[in-house]
Amino acid sequence: MNNEINLKIIGHVYNDYDGKFGIPRQSGLVPEVVSRVVLRQEYQRPEAFRGLSGFSHIWLIWLFSEFWEKRAPKDEWSPTVRPPRLGGNQRVGVFASRSPNRPNPLGLSVVRLLAVQPNAAGEGMELLVAGADILNGTPILDIKPYVPYADAVPQAQGGFAVSPEDERARALQVVVPPELLQKLPPEKRPSLLAVLAQDPRPAYHAGRQETERVYGLSFAGFNIRFQVQGEILQVLAVDLL
Repeated sequence: MNNEINLKIIGHVYNDYDGKFGIPRQSGLVPEVVSRVVLRQEYQRPEAFRGLSGFSHIWLIWLFSEFWEKRAPKDEWSPTVRPPRLGGNQRVGVFASRSPNRPNPLGLSVVRLLAVQPNAAGEGMELLVAGADILNGTPILDIKPYVPYADAVPQAQGGFAVSPEDERARALQVVVPPELLQKLPPEKRPSLLAVLAQDPRPAYHAGRQETERVYGLSFAGFNIRFQVQGEILQVLAVDLL
């Protein structure tokens, strides 16, 4: 039996996450960030989207392309990983995590569907979605509707994963001097503030009392430098990439 299959890339995601650092740990945590799902020409036919606008949310199945491109054909997979949520110091089974370093580097995200709309060329359709936890330019392998009665399990246990409510409760206070905030286009400011409030630092840094370390975040074509002291994130610089 053949143990390998070929999958087709049907499109790509485009948004303001210019680097992996700062991307939310799960989908839905930063609904202020809007992404475009642009299909390849052969998958843009309007009839392929018939009925999709009746769903409020969709599943995006995507490829951790940087892991795929770096992987050699005979690379061995690791049965355990170190999830950032556990501080990067504790190992769990790869199948108990959402780590990209797995036998098949696939990602799964549920996002809010804002619009099914004509693409810029006017020759087909694209999707506008909110709350994606996906790097700009990521390949999309499939799109499926989110079905509430089947996909939501209210009493399910989340293991070591923190709930969205807990994530939001731990949000940082973001301080940006007005002169720095004005460097950003007005439409980008709410989404950047929401990303920073989620504390982009690795979990094992977030527990430390750091006063001097400067972090850099690439977002919407800008390099955002900041420090964190206690529960306050202070933006120090906003520069074009």
